[in-house]
Amino acid sequence: MRTTLDGVTPAQRNSFGQPVGPTLRDWQGAPFPDVAVLQGRWCRLEPLLADHADELFDELCGPDDTSLWTYLPREMPLDRADFAQHVEARAEATDSVTVVVRDGSGVAAGMLSLMRIDQANGSVEVGWIVLGRRLQRTTAATEAQFLLARHVFSLGYRRYEWKCDALNEPSRRAAERLGFTYEGRFRNALVYKGRSRDTDWFAIVDREWPGLAASYVAWLDPGNHVDGKQLRSLGEIRAAG
Repeated sequence: MRTTLDGVTPAQRNSFGQPVGPTLRDWQGAPFPDVAVLQGRWCRLEPLLADHADELFDELCGPDDTSLWTYLPREMPLDRADFAQHVEARAEATDSVTVVVRDGSGVAAGMLSLMRIDQANGSVEVGWIVLGRRLQRTTAATEAQFLLARHVFSLGYRRYEWKCDALNEPSRRAAERLGFTYEGRFRNALVYKGRSRDTDWFAIVDREWPGLAASYVAWLDPGNHVDGKQLRSLGEIRAAG
């Protein structure tokens, strides 16, 4: 079919000759993305419960962990009671879904959430990501992101978002490594912790997911890891197609 200079085929023009988006004739929205246990090879995701608080506190709120909370909406809880309240509130939230990440040894060492859930338009954001030191830069951490993304797209979501403070370079690098596409910067988007925040937006859309998922599977294969080190990076596998 012939394509015009603006990338829109004649079939995607309305009766006035204006370009319009593809018709989604059978679209009925996406279900709420509740999560049961998601078991991977390197990690396990399970719904956050109030009972996780003590275990997570030891991994996320130690004296050397304050910097893990720099770009989160709140400061690090300073005691178990405060953290328990935080965990309970997130576990009981009805507008988001939070999961716990257990590494290969079974230790609960991180949390991440599905938030800004837009069922009507099939869009959801992964956020509130806080991973303890034992999870950072590990195969388990990457697999956790894969398991959650696969869950979302299996439910029919069309868009999976990642947003971060524009100054949070580790988060920006993680989004790009994981295959999210940078979509732009929203200046003066938020005020948090008494600071102004520019927010960078990234996303994966449904048509990109099958190829990206295959890259994840190839990277996560045990044959790609020797003595805890990758043979090929996720980026190299993605570039190879």
